[in-house]
Amino acid sequence: MPNNASGPFDVKLSPQTLAEAKADSGLGRMSLNKQFHGELEATSVGEMLTAMSSSVQGSGAYVAVERVTGKLGGRSGSFALHHTGVMNRGVPQLTITVVPDSGTGELTGITGKLNIRIEPNGKHFYDFEYELPTQ
Repeated sequence: MPNNASGPFDVKLSPQTLAEAKADSGLGRMSLNKQFHGELEATSVGEMLTAMSSSVQGSGAYVAVERVTGKLGGRSGSFALHHTGVMNRGVPQLTITVVPDSGTGELTGITGKLNIRIEPNGKHFYDFEYELPTQ
């Protein structure tokens, strides 16, 4: 049976140099640093690649991977998340899943999907539906 965890998180995005891309290519690269609070007490580090439309505002895409390390439901360890995000003329579609077999420590065997909510004031929240093997 799936477990659910939710809470706020803080995120810091830092632009990074993108290998061999022209300034007007619409491509970008950023480092991710997050601090999760609530049922998931953890930090994460990762990398994001972006592509933005130069002709249509509000269209683009990103992919990212991040390693989350901390405690989830009282269990310690880490796991990786894979992001795929597409913005089609301002309409977002986002999928974030646990990378298969990426769990370590007491989070070995974790599977799941994470959703992100951003409120109008810019505050970020996560809703994480996950499963872990019984101990």
